[in-house]
Amino acid sequence: MFVFVCAGCGAELTTALFRVALPVHAHQKYGNGLQLPVLMEPGTFAVDPEPWGPPWRRWEEVRPDEAAARGIHAPVPALSDGAPGAVVIAPGDARNTLLIPEGRGGSCCGLDGADGPNTACAACGRPVASRVDDCSLWQTVWLAPDAVRRLPVDGEPVAPLSWTEAVAEGKGTPPFEPIATWGGPRLGSGHFWSWSPQWEAAAGRALAHLLAASERRPVTVPHGLAAEVFQRALDALLPAGPSPRRAVLAGPGLPAPDSGADILLVPTHPRTGEAWAPPAQASHAYPVPLPVGVWRWLAFPEPHLPVPASGGMPDGVLRDDPPAPRARYPFRADAGVFRHTLARLPAARSPWLREILENLTQYVRAGLF
Repeated sequence: MFVFVCAGCGAELTTALFRVALPVHAHQKYGNGLQLPVLMEPGTFAVDPEPWGPPWRRWEEVRPDEAAARGIHAPVPALSDGAPGAVVIAPGDARNTLLIPEGRGGSCCGLDGADGPNTACAACGRPVASRVDDCSLWQTVWLAPDAVRRLPVDGEPVAPLSWTEAVAEGKGTPPFEPIATWGGPRLGSGHFWSWSPQWEAAAGRALAHLLAASERRPVTVPHGLAAEVFQRALDALLPAGPSPRRAVLAGPGLPAPDSGADILLVPTHPRTGEAWAPPAQASHAYPVPLPVGVWRWLAFPEPHLPVPASGGMPDGVLRDDPPAPRARYPFRADAGVFRHTLARLPAARSPWLREILENLTQYVRAGLF
């Protein structure tokens, strides 16, 4: 367990926290004028290894050798020259901080942190963090890496989780969820049912890996929800033809993948972020990472079990009235997460993948993203 303190005066700025993997949707912008919940679970923190935040430089201002040294292999709209290692926490875990009134940034309905730290240490006034709660952004506090220090604290150590424990302990992430509108009840119900923003972000990262693993051949994914999420985009972005590459689900609790699988959809560990490693006979297959909550729903789908109006339902009987709520439109992967991921894969040097990135706006308009 750790606390973060002000690098200037040493005042404690957080409660005791333990480290988890950075969520794939940490920098996601979802929709327009919508209310997203808190990104991090209470009592946790994650570290972004890449620079993020101001100052920004346009891609035209970045030398090719500099981009390559930063692991970026295809054009992106802009690169951050901020310090790497920003720490993200839940807003409720911050302590002894004050908002800087003039640090509003380019926000719409709240704070977006676009102009740098907007929160100061209450003890010495040093800018230490960026509070983000604007519409269409996940609610967070980002601690500036050059303004805070991490200190260990006494307490019960957080035991490492085996893969079996991580899957058993974790919760599945439902593919559909209610999204709150900023206007609330004044505009009607105050929410609508949509594909989960977490699923769209997870699919954006996974789709980039699926294209990189495709070798520009067709790719098939398992029937059912996985096909609903990936197959439409794969069919549109890859050429048709014989001998498709086959992607299968693999991971803890599933049978070992057969030797004919070319691509494995695998979970990432919720604490470390590392992808599950396949057994030796499938080690040739390309692993495509999915957050464990999304992967778990694909691997072990949960039935819709609404509570009866009165009494109870017999064991083994599923109620189908009302039907499970779901989105009214086809699934679309998150374009921003897709671009961010693909540009950082060496395969993005291929002309055909660069062409996809160059035409991404057209694919967004066509409803693929």
